[in-house]
Amino acid sequence: MNFDFRKYHVRAINAQSEAEKAAINQELKDLYDALSEEEKKVFNEELQKFLMTQYKTIGDDYQALKKGGAFN
Repeated sequence: MNFDFRKYHVRAINAQSEAEKAAINQELKDLYDALSEEEKKVFNEELQKFLMTQYKTIGDDYQALKKGGAFN
């Protein structure tokens, strides 16, 4: 099983309003609620991997900008 968290992430970033963001979050929650217990376990594992990748990317970008003097 492979959940496309990036799709939801990009849609939320590009949302035109808080209501649209809330609708996207609800869509993701509804998907989760429809899963079996085993699928929920996989979902949670994949979500954690996705989030860690995103945090690492943000951290790497921050360090590169810091080294480049962007924050001086």
